[in-house]
Amino acid sequence: MEAFAVGITALMNVYVLTALAIGAIGGVVLGAIPGLGPVVAIAILLPATFQMDPLVGLSLLLGIYSGAWYGGAIPAILINTPGTPVNVLTTYDGYPMTKRGEGRRALTLAYTSSFVGGIVSVLALVLLSQPLAAIASNFGSPEFAMAATTAVVLVVLAHRGATLPAAMMVGVGLFLSTVGLEQTFYSQRYTFDQQWLLSGFPLIPVGLGLFAVSQGLVLLSGAQNPPDTKEPATPNYSALFEVFTYPVTLFRSAGFGVVMGVLPGVGEWMAQFFSYTLARSGSKNPEQFGKGSPEGLIASETANNAVPASAMVPLLSLGLPGEALTAMMLAVFTVHNVFPGPTLFETRPDFVYGLYGSLFMINIVAFVFLLLFSHWIALVTRLNYKLIGMGVLVFAFVGVYTTNYNIRDCYLALAFGIIGLGLRRAGLPLMPILLGLVLGPILENRLRQAIGTSGSATVFFERPISLVFIGMMALAIALHLYSVFRKDPMGEIEHAGKHD
Repeated sequence: MEAFAVGITALMNVYVLTALAIGAIGGVVLGAIPGLGPVVAIAILLPATFQMDPLVGLSLLLGIYSGAWYGGAIPAILINTPGTPVNVLTTYDGYPMTKRGEGRRALTLAYTSSFVGGIVSVLALVLLSQPLAAIASNFGSPEFAMAATTAVVLVVLAHRGATLPAAMMVGVGLFLSTVGLEQTFYSQRYTFDQQWLLSGFPLIPVGLGLFAVSQGLVLLSGAQNPPDTKEPATPNYSALFEVFTYPVTLFRSAGFGVVMGVLPGVGEWMAQFFSYTLARSGSKNPEQFGKGSPEGLIASETANNAVPASAMVPLLSLGLPGEALTAMMLAVFTVHNVFPGPTLFETRPDFVYGLYGSLFMINIVAFVFLLLFSHWIALVTRLNYKLIGMGVLVFAFVGVYTTNYNIRDCYLALAFGIIGLGLRRAGLPLMPILLGLVLGPILENRLRQAIGTSGSATVFFERPISLVFIGMMALAIALHLYSVFRKDPMGEIEHAGKHD
């Protein structure tokens, strides 16, 4: 209770409140602009947060992360163009509702579903993080090594239908993490006598290049603006509580989002698909899915908004990021010498509980902002894509340069931006590269410590918790192989979701 009071005190800081409000509102607006999304914005703002208090910086980034999924529903419902990739399923039922004159109702359902999913996610973070951290206090090097390996495996398996490309991209990230001065014997690896490579590939230029610079180049390449719509973007307040007439779909989807958020590498996409599939199979009117079903819209929006806070569970408890956004946020922790993991709850309870409160407030701010200013937010969908692309590139390079005031970092970001553009064109995933870069040092160091201390690789099979992680990996791989050799239910979703 004392820690809770300290956390509330930390939250009531004017800088924290300002940061979370700016982040939540900015995330909503950015999410409503097709082609941007939270990854680009977080990559651009990440260097600026290094100068802030860690709670202030994380509140800003988490506001963008959470708010973007709220805003992404607006163009998905009104113009059949998802604001962020995770709002794709929202178009299946949201846009048909708009076509039959129920756009305001669809927006209201999306906002309320998102709010419920977000609050459930924060509650899961509060309830799960500390117990998991208590378990993690028994971790040694073998356990952390297997936890990191499990994260890598789940990241690959999460890319359903593209596991081989995802494995290749994780391999690229793991390789990039080995470049530089090796810390055990101080030997140079893959530096080719280039002094600037001694410290390896820094996270900021690589992340900004892969996500922000490459996206800026995509937007500059000539994408067309989305069509306009005459449907008003104001919510229908009379439908504000309609989501609670579908309680099973609502809370089951929130539960799926929480579970998928806790699992490293899974995230919003898989949460949506599973929630949507189950909602349709259990619906009294499954034939309406893909044609304007309120249940389908609720399942989609609840699941994707239940992921962000729960994705912080493995980061806070184990110090392991599960996807690109939490990998970037890990940098905010480390630059301020705040190390997530089992000891964080003992050494910085004010920070942890302040973070909980910040996430609650972010969802409230985003929800209220949408209810009041939804019509004006919808106007950003008409912005010219090339203008947006130019702005992204400018802010990206400014962010890279101001991190170390080294022009070489800008060249590095440009190089990875071109690489990222090529990978996007080839349909290859970018997120596994960044996760491989972040998880690589953790995995390598813990493996060395575990084998070096025990003198044998069998140590991973001799410790119960490590063996549990090995079992999880084996089960995940077996289930994936089983799904490959049977009919894919996601194909049914895609077929049901096709509409004009």
